[in-house]
Amino acid sequence: MTAMPPADPPPRRRPGGRTARVRAQVLDAVLAELGEHGYDGLTVDAVAARSGVHRATVYRRWGDVGGLLADVLDAAGDDDWRPADTGSIEGDLTALNQEIQTAMAARPSVMAALIAASFRSEKAAEAQRRLWDDRYTRCEEVVHRAVGRGELPPGTDARRLLIAATAPLYHQLVLLHTPHDPGLPRHAARAAVLAGAAGAFTPDGPPGGG
Repeated sequence: MTAMPPADPPPRRRPGGRTARVRAQVLDAVLAELGEHGYDGLTVDAVAARSGVHRATVYRRWGDVGGLLADVLDAAGDDDWRPADTGSIEGDLTALNQEIQTAMAARPSVMAALIAASFRSEKAAEAQRRLWDDRYTRCEEVVHRAVGRGELPPGTDARRLLIAATAPLYHQLVLLHTPHDPGLPRHAARAAVLAGAAGAFTPDGPPGGG
């Protein structure tokens, strides 16, 4: 499972003061460097130069590239993003998948670079897990609304359904590098909804499922 941020890097809460301004400058520089050069080209010195913040300050506060990436991911959770409410579970999941596809299709794709970096940095991996958990928790309301509307059976496991709905996007775009398919977000959403309506994500599973 992977993170589900909005298509653009989320706005960060930036309280006043020099410390907040320095953090904003540095994290913006990390995103720019990562998008242009990828993980292998990301260095503390390059981030310091791009941000205009003294390298000693960057090293003292973030330590290394892993610390920089972890803070970028933690900052992504400091937004007020919520999933769309289209009036139907299929529409909500399609909208979510479209955001994921847009973010992954961007060139350079900061989202894809952060995913790749999480395999190279334990600090980034831990921060990304926190972000994944936050995003899936926020999206659980999509499933709860659907249960309330009678689109899904009571007891539907929201996290399992959300993973099933979004996983095809990452499989196609990250693992297989398939060409952009405008129909994929809705197709993946519909498949998950049909499975969910049949009880696939309830404790007992679908009728007759053994």
